Amino acid sequence: MQIFVDADACPVVGIVENIAQKHNVPVTLLCDTNHILSSDYSEVIIVGAGADAVDYKLISMCHKGDIVVSQDYGVAAMALGKGAYAIHQSSKWYTNENIDRMLMERHLNKKVRQGSHKNHMKGPRKRTDEDDERFAKSFEKLVLMALER
Repeated sequence: MQIFVDADACPVVGIVENIAQKHNVPVTLLCDTNHILSSDYSEVIIVGAGADAVDYKLISMCHKGDIVVSQDYGVAAMALGKGAYAIHQSSKWYTNENIDRMLMERHLNKKVRQGSHKNHMKGPRKRTDEDDERFAKSFEKLVLMALER
């Protein structure tokens, strides 16, 4: 088992690495040339800055039983299709039971934004310590489940 992180602007990289190291699970961080990372624990792969280049590289590397950390529903859907586990930085697990609904909501929200001629969206709310604690608990639970299988 291995953990792959869509690490472009990912706020939970440190949490992922700490929990992975605790359970001796290797981590690969993938980012594009606009987000240079370094790590004492993880392998870092820098991918060209093309549209979705990081996403496609991550999916080409992950296998059944691996864990993918991404905020991108499309990446999560492809990971699930390969038999990997997937988790959002908010702590929510992507599953075969919820991914279709999430993709549909994303599509409908995009259509609403396009129809309203609003090009500017509010960014996400500021991340809190509670968000990090919730992610850490959920992620560690997922790691332990994946290790069991």
